[in-house]
Amino acid sequence: MAETAEPTSTAMLFERNDALVVEAFRRGEFDYLEGAGEVSESDFFRALTGPKVLQKLADTYPSPHKKHDVPLWVYIASDISMRFHGVHRFHAFPYVVRSGGMIQAFGPAMGHKVMHPQTGDVSLRCEGFNDKNDYDRQTPCDQDYLRKMARKTDAPALQSWFNREVVGIFKQHHAFDSEGIFIGDGTYLFVPDNSNYQGSSVLLFDEHNHPVESHHLTAQQRARCVFRRCYKLVSLIHTNRAGEFFLYAGLEVTAGKDHENPILYRLVEQFIECHGRGVLKRLIVDRGFIDGPEIGRCKQEWGVDVLIPARSNMDIYQDVVSLAVSGALSFQPLRPPPPQRKPAPMHRPERIRKREEARQRTLALRKAKAQHRAPTPDPSKTVVRCEVATVAALKTFSTCPVPLNAIVNREIYADGHHEYWVLLDTAPIHDPTRGRQDYALRTAIEERHRQLKCFSDLEAFSSRAFNLIVNQVVFVLLTYSLLQWYLVRAARKKLNSKTRTRILELLRPSTTVILIYYQNYVACLSPLKHQELVLTLNEQARKKILTKTRRLRRNLAHQLDHARPP
Repeated sequence: MAETAEPTSTAMLFERNDALVVEAFRRGEFDYLEGAGEVSESDFFRALTGPKVLQKLADTYPSPHKKHDVPLWVYIASDISMRFHGVHRFHAFPYVVRSGGMIQAFGPAMGHKVMHPQTGDVSLRCEGFNDKNDYDRQTPCDQDYLRKMARKTDAPALQSWFNREVVGIFKQHHAFDSEGIFIGDGTYLFVPDNSNYQGSSVLLFDEHNHPVESHHLTAQQRARCVFRRCYKLVSLIHTNRAGEFFLYAGLEVTAGKDHENPILYRLVEQFIECHGRGVLKRLIVDRGFIDGPEIGRCKQEWGVDVLIPARSNMDIYQDVVSLAVSGALSFQPLRPPPPQRKPAPMHRPERIRKREEARQRTLALRKAKAQHRAPTPDPSKTVVRCEVATVAALKTFSTCPVPLNAIVNREIYADGHHEYWVLLDTAPIHDPTRGRQDYALRTAIEERHRQLKCFSDLEAFSSRAFNLIVNQVVFVLLTYSLLQWYLVRAARKKLNSKTRTRILELLRPSTTVILIYYQNYVACLSPLKHQELVLTLNEQARKKILTKTRRLRRNLAHQLDHARPP
């Protein structure tokens, strides 16, 4: 852990207390007043600062410096704010600060809006945290400071900080579910073909972005492949059976050529060492992570049950399929859970109810006509029924020191042929349907990778330095996990499965409020409520507020006289 900064500075937080601030305002006492749109980022940062999550992140951050002119919590909050808005280039930080809600979350001591004396543009005036600038500050800290800080932070130390301290903070705040379900996987992060990308690899990929070896390909297959430069991200996420949240619990960025198998099990070992046994109870991975000794180690040393599909060329797969073909297994039909329908409004008007019933009849008629006109599906590709059976205590997988239980899945097609696939589980199987449903959660981590790449620009690296590449990955995953945790605390779990941009659209309110600051408290009032408050003040309070307001206005008029030219 890095030495703590000197001088230390705690995060500025204004606790919302409308009654206290309004009472003080009626006496003519307030510190600052501004109008603002209530944006989701402000509430997000208040949620981080209230339980001191932001300060804990700063206290444990592996800083490359012993002394900090800018508090570490400001650096972390600024970096998180950039990722919150999907911005990764540090030179865009001033625009993020002006348009985001970070300033509102930390109050006027962090900064406030003023009119530029020369251009007339509305800008920010920030007090800053040191006296080294010759220009009036328009951001809490300089974007060049953020970039240099990120570049100097050691990549392995930053990843270790996330895996140990950050995940430990999540544990302190009860972010882990009692079911203990974790999913592991790896994904490629593609970059331009530039050898200056430190630690990157060049691999041959097919049209589905799967790595292949050229000596196994025909000339026709080789023509569809292309060499691409890449890194590899191996990660561990935590969720529950309902898929109500997705928290990253471990990560490592490495060269694309490195195999993800040993890296993932190393992340599992590190998680157990740092956060104790009993948190990670069930590990779900795909067949690329089949490793007998490691699966046995998870079960014997750490009490972690592994759920993984078998490869078709494994002896254990051939054994259970032979039992199924011979009729030695008792299969039961797999009944998927019924789809959940949205509840109808309790007090729906009769006119609306009849219109909805007519609409549903029309939709059913159109669906029936479309099915009648549709071509007959290929019976060899149409699944008509799924069945499951179990086989207990298999020892055919000789490299695994613990017996494995198998869930044999049989899919029956319209032409009568059967296909099998097998799940291996170190836990006793009481309900094969539950095991299959658990494995269906595995695609959640692939969806997280897709969302982060498509909607958070996870692989849009603006630098070729490995430290900055790791910094971008770590803070994107940190911001995503913090947002998931915030939505759970705010009772908005249903938003967690959506993309970052869609979440912000749904969280962004359309109202404008008046913020009144007094000591360490803030009141959020509607414009009409504020106007009513002002018009009902007594004469003595009105004069005090008028005097304070004129003094603040005069001060603000001259606060950007020495502003850095935009």
